[in-house]
Amino acid sequence: MPLNNTDNLQKDFMDIFDFTPGTTPLLISAPHPGTHIPDDIKPRMTDEALRVPDTDWHIPMLYDFAPAMGAHFLAATHSRFCIDLNRPPENVNLYPGQDTEGLVPLRTGQSEPLYKPGQEPDDAEIAERTQRYHAPYHAKLAETLAAIKAEHGYALLWDAHSIKSELPRYFDGKLWDINLGTNNGASCAQRLQDDLQAVADEAAGFTAKMNGRYIGGYITRHYGDPANNVHAVQLELSWATYMDETYPYGYREDLAAGIRPVLQRFIQTMLNFRP
Repeated sequence: MPLNNTDNLQKDFMDIFDFTPGTTPLLISAPHPGTHIPDDIKPRMTDEALRVPDTDWHIPMLYDFAPAMGAHFLAATHSRFCIDLNRPPENVNLYPGQDTEGLVPLRTGQSEPLYKPGQEPDDAEIAERTQRYHAPYHAKLAETLAAIKAEHGYALLWDAHSIKSELPRYFDGKLWDINLGTNNGASCAQRLQDDLQAVADEAAGFTAKMNGRYIGGYITRHYGDPANNVHAVQLELSWATYMDETYPYGYREDLAAGIRPVLQRFIQTMLNFRP
């Protein structure tokens, strides 16, 4: 179903991400904390979709220490239900043989439909959303990494995500608290991976896995290029470490107080790395 509201097109195009510049070689990307669904899409969606349950909730709040450490911070404002910024624009499956959603999701993580019957986006609308939302975010991401590398000689990328601790559609049982992904070692130097693994191993009270169920999505795989001094790492953090896992998905400072020092050590480890 094509889009036709040009006023909303312009408004939504202008505000699809928030960016805070930094002073170090590190960029933190957060492609999924946004909750905004444009007015031209919203009426076609189910009530469950409008709760945006698959949001990477509260990521900017969880990482609010990072700008003071000198990190650049790029965060999407629109829901991943509009378009998934961590999927390839060609819409290929990043996990062949596994149940996943594509560039424009049609179901929630609980397999519930996002659209009312017959209201799903067609190929033309998916292409239009890709141009409106996906392309500008990635243009900013690529531009920032290029500027960082030009200034420092190398660039570091931390892709910040979070997910419900139990999602039978995607994995059995309870997910590890800390899920680091380096595309099986291809997206960053082995030394950096080892240093981050050491931080995870020392995170008392939390379970951790390197390159388990989540090895890194499109952002990690596409931009991570250690041979050319761009080192990318994804963290998929369990919701159970910092928030309520049921609607309305509230932030839990009593829980977050435990995981935030670990996140700070991860970010400091990134900053300490020199190729």
